[in-house]
Amino acid sequence: MKPYIQNINSIKNLKKIDSTAILILQNGKFFRGMGLGYQGTATGEVCFNTSITGYQEIISDPSYAKQIINFTFPHVGNVGTNKEDHESDKIWTRGVIINSEITSPSNYRSLKHLDEWLKKNKIIGITGIDTRNLTNFIRDKGAPKGTISFSKKNRFNINKLLRLTQKWSGLKNLDLAKIVSTKKNYNWKDLKTWKKSKGFEKNIKKHFHVVAIDYGVKKNILRYFSDFNCKVTVVPCKTNAEDILKLKPHGVFLSNGPGDPAATGKYAIPIIQKLIKKNLPIFGICLGHQILALALGAKTKKMSLGHRGANHPVKNLLKGNVEITSQNHGFEVIKSSLARNIEITHQSLFDNSIEGIRLKNKPVYSVQYHPESNPGPQDSVYLFEEFVESMKRYAKKKRY
Repeated sequence: MKPYIQNINSIKNLKKIDSTAILILQNGKFFRGMGLGYQGTATGEVCFNTSITGYQEIISDPSYAKQIINFTFPHVGNVGTNKEDHESDKIWTRGVIINSEITSPSNYRSLKHLDEWLKKNKIIGITGIDTRNLTNFIRDKGAPKGTISFSKKNRFNINKLLRLTQKWSGLKNLDLAKIVSTKKNYNWKDLKTWKKSKGFEKNIKKHFHVVAIDYGVKKNILRYFSDFNCKVTVVPCKTNAEDILKLKPHGVFLSNGPGDPAATGKYAIPIIQKLIKKNLPIFGICLGHQILALALGAKTKKMSLGHRGANHPVKNLLKGNVEITSQNHGFEVIKSSLARNIEITHQSLFDNSIEGIRLKNKPVYSVQYHPESNPGPQDSVYLFEEFVESMKRYAKKKRY
């Protein structure tokens, strides 16, 4: 089907287009295409991801809550879906946008067609639109609010969908961590990262205990802790510092997650500040990085389009080398707001934004990107090893 792009001010030709889905942006621009997955309507922030693999992991990443993902790679769905590549037990993504029609899956691990998988998880999709045009729009104008709607009856109230889009508040000032976080403590099932020859092996060595504060944690992060022989207890995002310390961790992990860090920080900052005073090793990723920075007195801001993809170059300022990283974030730490006792450890080579920080006098550090990849490169797995080394150094010290 030929991609069709139109503006809200000229809708007389809509009925001539043989389509079952529509994407409308906050400025009135809309795209017609074919529906995919679940029939319904959903509103969120429209962003793009440049990864060429790992669509199941991307869609199931809790950090995409309240977002509609535009895949820049045209061939999405060609390896199907399986039961092993979920990054979360529940899918929080609002919708997906794909350029080309999904072909029959061809992969020995495939158990379900992407269309069926999206339908099962109540994710609305649209295919057959000009994703390059949409990506260029986001690049130039920033990530807009949008509404995606799928109906086989091909009946859309364009003006109503536009009002719905414009009425939505957007991600700024939105605390989504409390929505996606676990509601009670649980012990990670000790599965390691997936290997082709072995699948998911179970870790039987538990040398160190990590308490992971769940702001929307990805399973592959927990798997990497198992790779490094750690026991992991996952706790809700609002768990107070006293209850965390009662678990006697060797280190605390601040997870990734969706939403505005400043909104989540209203309850997370006091918790983290108390933990820092105990001299425990603390490691943060993505949202955890942003909230740690806030707890140290820095500020964050909304980015125009954010970083989402598996090919982002980041310079390690401590070692001088460049790491290719996987990223998914729409907020950043403001460089000028950092205190003197905070050192910038990593920096984006795309826009020079902060990609990592550490405290100069405590074993506390974080990165904006995803060293656990999935999908993406594994240049930064060493960060897990460094965290384990920090826990080794502090394991014999009295901390409670």
